[in-house]
Parts: sequence; C-alpha cells; structure tokens
Amino acid sequence: MERIEAIEDWLAEHFTGRRFTLAPASADASFRRYFRVTLDDGATYIVMDAPPAHEDVRPWLHVQRLFRAAGAHVPEVLAEDLARGFLLIADLGSTTYLAALAAGADADFLYRAALETLLDIQRASRPDALPAYDRTLLKRELDLFPEWYVARHLAVELDSAERNMLEAVFEKILAVNLAEPSVFVHRDYHSRNLMVDGARPGVIDFQDAVFGPISYDLVSLFKDAYVDWPEEQTLDWLARYWEKAKRAGLPVRADFGEFFRDYEWMGVQRHLKVLGIFARLYHRDGKAGYLKDMPRVARYLRRACERYGELTGLLRLIDKLENRQIQVGYTF
Repeated sequence: MERIEAIEDWLAEHFTGRRFTLAPASADASFRRYFRVTLDDGATYIVMDAPPAHEDVRPWLHVQRLFRAAGAHVPEVLAEDLARGFLLIADLGSTTYLAALAAGADADFLYRAALETLLDIQRASRPDALPAYDRTLLKRELDLFPEWYVARHLAVELDSAERNMLEAVFEKILAVNLAEPSVFVHRDYHSRNLMVDGARPGVIDFQDAVFGPISYDLVSLFKDAYVDWPEEQTLDWLARYWEKAKRAGLPVRADFGEFFRDYEWMGVQRHLKVLGIFARLYHRDGKAGYLKDMPRVARYLRRACERYGELTGLLRLIDKLENRQIQVGYTF
C-alpha cells in the first residue's frame, strides 16, 4: 500500500492539476508490477513499479534505448524515478499476441510482423552493448532443471550415473549453443511479450536482453510455452526468417539443416531452463499459474531429444520423470 501511495503522489506531481485513476495492468514472473493510469480526458499510460530492493530499472532503460534505436516498437519513456523504481511509459494496449490469437487473429500476419521486428533488432547488434549470453549464464540456466524441476517439483533424487549423464549432456548442449553466431537476444520473445498495437508488434519485458545465440529468440517465438503450433507452420516461418536473415547479412548458417539443428539444440537448453523456472515460480514464489504450461514445454523437449542420438541419455531420464509425473498427479 505504501508503494501505491508513493506512485499516486509521484503521478500527481507529473500530472499537475489532473485527475487520474490507477488500476492493475499486469504482473510478470519477477517483482515488477504494472499499473494503467487513466487521465480525466481518457488518455492512458503505464507505470512500472520495480522495487529497488529486488529490481533494477536501469537494464530495462538501456535495452529500451537500444531496441528503439533499432526501429522496434517499444514503450516510450515519459518520466522516471530511478531511486524509487518508478517509470511512466507509453501504453501499448492490453492485447497480447496470445490474447489476439485466442480471439481468432491472423497468426501468419502477426508472426511475420514479429519476425520483421526481430530482424531489425538483430541487425542493430554489437557485442559491447549487452551482457554476453556466455557459458556461465547458459549453464546456470540448465542447472535450474535438476535443482527445481527434478529435485524440488518431482521429488526425484538422481543417482550418480544420472547426474554424470546429465552433466555430459549439458556439455554437448552448451557446445552447440556457444558455437552459434551471436546477436542481440530479447530472451523472452513470445506471445505474452508481444502486443498488438498497429502494424508492428509492441515489444515488452526486454530487460534481460543479452548478446548471444542467433536462434534463441526464434525458439522463444515458435516453441512458445503458452501456445502450440504445428511443426509444418513453424518450419515455414523459420525458413522465411532464414531467407530474410541471409539477405540482411545476418550471420545465420549457410545451410538450413545446420541452422535448424542449432535451433533445435537451443530449444533443448531453453526447455530445460523453463521447466526449472516454472517449478521455481511455484515452489519458491507461490505462482501456480505456470504449472499448466509445463506439459507443453516437456513435449517440446521430448521431441527434440528423440531426433538426436546424442540426447538419448536425456530422453531416457525424461521417460523416468514422466512416469514420476503421473504418479504424483502432474499428468502430461
């Protein structure tokens, strides 16, 4: 309540003499909250509330400037209070890609637009502008899987052979991921972070952007934890991206088969990470809403592991874990 009052006082200073209302707009998987400000003339804005003890708004501001300069449609910053963690930003509306798709929107139009924006962001890439998506960070994310998904969520204790196998598979995954060419990576470029706001998507939740594997955001977009697409459709979109990226001079593989393998192995890294994150959100943070999306992510993981013999050990572990899921009631 104190932070709400502080936000209202801050807005009153900014909108001197104007009446306004404040209502929850959305929340995400962090400590950030968003409120929609509606003025007496009907104009709307968004307040980001990022408690400084838990969140730092400076990375968001830095990436906002980078992506805006690249031509991406990101929220304009109208006022900021870094000490208290408040930002007043433009309102990109309340219709996410996910909501629009559920209402019957033209998926092909939306996803082609998302790819155009992604290409703009990637074309602006330079290695010194964002943190590196390096081995340390990629491995830290992989480790969320045994710690939170296997041990905490499923209450499975891996034996020494399973632990060794998992570490060996992680090394193979990292080798493929780190061999990819690097570009700017949003890191959560999917249907809940793309807004329908004109011909190009509004892009939000980009504060964790890094410089890393070129296929990563494509995995986020096409192997979305929140919506399913037939593989034939995602292959079509992926091929269209690959052709456009080559013409744009982006460092994609010359052979589509090699590019697809990079994409699949990047997906394995992300799926393992997401299962761990969703489990942590539930068990540590009390956010149960992500549990329903775990089966979809696990299906993505299984499909990729079935394609590559080097991932057979992980596939066998998934077999064991899925049997455990059924036993404890988390049915796939």
